[in-house]
Amino acid sequence: MFRKLYEWTLRWAGSRHAPAAMGVVSFVESSVFPIPADVLFIPMVLAKPEKAWTYALIATVTSVLGGIFGWWIGHFAFEALAQPVLEFYGKLEAFQALKSNTGDTAILIMLITSGLSHLPPMKVVTILSGVVSFDLKWFILSAIIARGGRFYLLAFLLQRYGQKVALFIEHRLALVMAGLVIVAGLVWLALRMM
Repeated sequence: MFRKLYEWTLRWAGSRHAPAAMGVVSFVESSVFPIPADVLFIPMVLAKPEKAWTYALIATVTSVLGGIFGWWIGHFAFEALAQPVLEFYGKLEAFQALKSNTGDTAILIMLITSGLSHLPPMKVVTILSGVVSFDLKWFILSAIIARGGRFYLLAFLLQRYGQKVALFIEHRLALVMAGLVIVAGLVWLALRMM
C-alpha cells in the first residue's frame, strides 16, 4: 500500500499540477497522510530551481495549515477521527505512551524535531498537541519555524547544489536528522533538570 502511495506522489511531481498536489500532500501529511511532501518537493525543485522559494512557501504554508487541522482533530475530534487513523497506522500505542509522558516543553521539542526530521511523525505530534491542549499560538509559531526551516533549507541546498545534495539527502539525511533529534533530546533533558 505504501509503495503505491509513494509512486502516486512521484507521478504528481512531473505534472503541471505539481504545486497544487504538493500543497495537498503537505497539508494532509501533517495530519493523516504517511508520505512526506519531500517526495514531490525535491524533484520539483530539481526540475525548476528558479521556483525553489515559491515551492518552499507553498509547502510551508500548507504544512502549517495541515498541522493546525491535526491540532483541531486532536482537540475536538480525537475519538471520532484521530483514534481510528492512529489505529490504522499502528501508532495508537506510541501515541498513548507519548500522551502520558508529555508536557509543554516536550511537545514544543517534538514539534520542532518532527517538523525538521519527521521524528516522531508530524501527524502524531499535531494530533497529540490538540489532545493535550497545547497552546495554539506556540503550536503555529513552532510549526512555521520547523517546517519553514526545513523547506527553505532544502530549497537553498537543492537550488545551490542540485543533484549532489539530492543524493546526499536520499542516502544520509536520516542520519543527520537523527543527530538533530539527539541534540534536541539532550536540550530537553537539560531543561527538565533545571
